[in-house]
Amino acid sequence: MNFYPLFLQAAQEPESPNFLIQFGPLLLLVFVFYMFLIRPQQKRQKQLRTYREQLQKGDKIITTGGIYGRVHEIKENNKVVMEICDNVRITVDKSAVVMDMTDSPK
Repeated sequence: MNFYPLFLQAAQEPESPNFLIQFGPLLLLVFVFYMFLIRPQQKRQKQLRTYREQLQKGDKIITTGGIYGRVHEIKENNKVVMEICDNVRITVDKSAVVMDMTDSPK
């Protein structure tokens, strides 16, 4: 009996797995992160940026610090003069404005 051909068959290297099978789960994970985390965040940032650009005098707003008020004046250097009470005005940066309060009951 000649066992030499059997040893040669056993010594052959196994084929490497397909590229998609090997990196498919990683690509799927990246896609899921993009669709459920990154893309919605970018959409919210774009909406907030357009909202800040469209601010007008008299709009009800909230700042990041939780101060409610109305826009009294918009200055050209990204500052907003905000009236929080009768004849009480504060100046805040436009990036501190986070929310529209036109639907608020007050």
